[in-house]
Amino acid sequence: MSTTSGLSIGALARQSGVKVETIRYYERVGVMPEPARSPSGYRRYGPEHVKRLGFVRRGRELGFGLDALRGLLHLVDGGDYTCAEVHEVAAARLAEIDGKIADLKRLRRVMAGMVAQCTRGRVPDCPVIEALFQ
Repeated sequence: MSTTSGLSIGALARQSGVKVETIRYYERVGVMPEPARSPSGYRRYGPEHVKRLGFVRRGRELGFGLDALRGLLHLVDGGDYTCAEVHEVAAARLAEIDGKIADLKRLRRVMAGMVAQCTRGRVPDCPVIEALFQ
């Protein structure tokens, strides 16, 4: 790719649906590679940046942290990865999701019990408020 061709950061942001500030942040933390620069110093992005940014965006939508994505991208960048290595990262994320679901179910049971105790009366004696003070 010539340093004068390619997408500007604004065009990359529009094409990918990722904000310019986020793209710059991803570059700083090592998730996105530094792009080539035009003679006037502007960032110029190619198809590989579009593809990688799509990978990062989708990974973030699935709840992968930047460290996990960095690890996956390191495997991909090296080109010498196995499905078993990727499975390990995905299985760890799945376990985190299962833990959050269990936490939310517990939270729901507690909240449902508090709401069920509420008489909706006009007196200041409220079981929900009392439960929060406990």
